Amino acid sequence: MDYEVFTLPNGIRLLFKPSTSSVSHACIVINTGSRDEPEGKDGLAHFIEHLLFKKTEKRSTHQILNYLEAVGGDLNAYTTKEYTCIHASILNPYLRKALDLFEDLVFHSQFPVKEMDKEKGVILDEIASYQDQPEEAIQDDFEDLLFSGHALGRNILGTPESVMAFEQQDIFSFLKANYNTEEIVIGVNGNYTSKEISRLFTSIFDKIPANVNKPVRTAPGYTPVTRSVDKAISQTHCVIGNQAYSIYDEKKTGLLLLNNILGGNGMSSLLNLTIREKYGIAYTIESNFTPMCDSGIFSIYFGTDAEKSDRALKLVHKQLRLLRENKMSDITLDRAKKKINGQIALGEDNRMGLIIGMCKSLIDHGRAESLEEIFARINAITPSSIQEIANEIFDPANISTLTFVPNEAE
Repeated sequence: MDYEVFTLPNGIRLLFKPSTSSVSHACIVINTGSRDEPEGKDGLAHFIEHLLFKKTEKRSTHQILNYLEAVGGDLNAYTTKEYTCIHASILNPYLRKALDLFEDLVFHSQFPVKEMDKEKGVILDEIASYQDQPEEAIQDDFEDLLFSGHALGRNILGTPESVMAFEQQDIFSFLKANYNTEEIVIGVNGNYTSKEISRLFTSIFDKIPANVNKPVRTAPGYTPVTRSVDKAISQTHCVIGNQAYSIYDEKKTGLLLLNNILGGNGMSSLLNLTIREKYGIAYTIESNFTPMCDSGIFSIYFGTDAEKSDRALKLVHKQLRLLRENKMSDITLDRAKKKINGQIALGEDNRMGLIIGMCKSLIDHGRAESLEEIFARINAITPSSIQEIANEIFDPANISTLTFVPNEAE
């Protein structure tokens, strides 16, 4: 892949992928997320991500929010269970502004108590907003079910109680323990020379003191659970799934392909063709696979009318059984490979998503794979390996189920 990596003495790395576009995409990815929060501090990583934009040593909130927008740029951020990411898109002449802002936000934010108090209210509204959307809330609750008692089960947003209890010292302690400079990667995709990027990167980030603290992550255990919850909703919502492969498991690629066949991107997935197109039972049905550093999540979601939910669930399990019991033909598998290879290639047009993904790969694997390497791994998958994965992940004895059931009394 056409990229370079520069590393500073403090451990911070920059991944540079050149392009010929007049627009640059930049990001800073930090290998820490909600799973790294101390016990009882649910939502702290996400809370910090919000507060990074509030006040730094040299900028007010207003100055931060206008710094890139004033030149037509776009600035945003997000938190996952394992990463914190800030990203910006700007015209090429303004890359220094973006990287300078990243440095200021991540390493010089002040976290004033007044801003903390205001942002707590914002996040409480965000939590309430998700709770008002059962299709969103059930995903969070299912992960709590799947990783019961483990940090991976925590809601990224936290709870109203945990958010309201945050103190300024909690933030500084989390940053010291988790913002490891050797686990921070800055990504740039733009029309520059290697020399320009190296000089710019060094001039902005070289003075940051090294921090080699690294949290210890423990893998989750698992006991399958089936649970129904009454809700004041009009439809039944259901998620079934299992813990799955990590980013380091060789079977990860096979499950990514199998997930795409079953209920991934596009209208031609098996679940969509069966549940929606053939029987007209559910408007939305999809499957997802998210690998993490020591585990993963495989899930299937659907929402439907209460009287159709039992039939929908039986049809889902029937499809899983067919994949377990019947080896996929070479022709069907080849079609599936062409489909996912095309989707991956088209995804490269999303240059921001591309550069963020490359930075995460550098953190996780020490390198970013080329498209050719990804295609080679996919094309090496056999019908037997697909069936083996189906038997492991779709084993009914290991499937957990969470259902939100309409409660007419409410």
